[in-house]
Amino acid sequence: MEHNYREGSFMKIAVVGIGVAGAYLMNRLSDARDVRVTGFERMPEADHDAVCAWATSKNVMTGLAKKCGLNFEDYILHYGKHMMIDIGDSKKNAIDVPLKGMVNYDKLGLIKDMIRGTKIEFGRTPRKESLEGEFDMIVDSTGFHRNYLPKLRNQMCIPCVQYKVKYKADQTPYDDFYLKAFPSMTGYFWYFPLGNGYAHIGAGDFERKQNNTFVEQFLRKYQCDIIKKTGRPVRISPPLYCEPFTDGGKSVGVGESIGTVYSLLGEGIIPATWCAELFIKHMHDLDAYRESVIKKFEIYVLVYKFIQLKITGKFNIMKHWSELLRIYKHMKNEEDRYGMVVRIVDMMKISKI
Repeated sequence: MEHNYREGSFMKIAVVGIGVAGAYLMNRLSDARDVRVTGFERMPEADHDAVCAWATSKNVMTGLAKKCGLNFEDYILHYGKHMMIDIGDSKKNAIDVPLKGMVNYDKLGLIKDMIRGTKIEFGRTPRKESLEGEFDMIVDSTGFHRNYLPKLRNQMCIPCVQYKVKYKADQTPYDDFYLKAFPSMTGYFWYFPLGNGYAHIGAGDFERKQNNTFVEQFLRKYQCDIIKKTGRPVRISPPLYCEPFTDGGKSVGVGESIGTVYSLLGEGIIPATWCAELFIKHMHDLDAYRESVIKKFEIYVLVYKFIQLKITGKFNIMKHWSELLRIYKHMKNEEDRYGMVVRIVDMMKISKI
């Protein structure tokens, strides 16, 4: 599907959903000579927030922020040195992962600076029909909701809950990243420090058993002030299983709305931004956009199938060794992208959860 515009004309684009992908698109498209872009965000400006954890790799985000005229270092709240992954009831069952670029950053602050000076209408989720009458293209970056695209029948989502909390200076539970893996890899609990005693703690569990119980136990064990609580599902079905990417008309999906979440980690910040980059490159040829997204996130299909096997109890290390090895090789070759040292022994331990 191609969109051709005569010389001197411009394309009117609506970007709906100002999260990571939406903010990046607003920044980049606002500088394009042949585009007029308007953003829409359902939350009022005063309540605009960036939900879920704020961990990412500065190795990749530095370059993406630079394309928006921003210095990513200005937003970093915590530089990770190691991540403890608890896979059992004793310290013997813990994995200490060395980090090489994983940070927590002010996600909302970066989003706000990306959209500074752009045209955004807050507190609105316009009807599809009204947008179609005014714009040449509607970019659906509404994440899980995918408001302007056909609904998905067989998608996989993990319900998540998160708290922003404040500890006294000498009472923080951990000084770095901490994860607690749930049985059969149905999800995990996270503790991500934000500096100055602040932290994000939360959990995502496919079976919905641990989201409240483990988090509540943790809150009772480590006394803190609760600043804010949020909750939402995260789609972990890969792009290949989130088609169509368009409605056949003016709407096209970007980011989590079309499945760009790395299901093994539940991480979508960098993938959503990469997806936005692909859209910018191919927005006049949506067939090429689709092909580039499928290719870019091809490994996500294999990882998703691995997660499915674990959750359903069908994973067998002998039978599925080659798939696990491919995932390991992918992550090992992309250590800078994931911000951590990737070791086969750790992958083996995780596969046995």
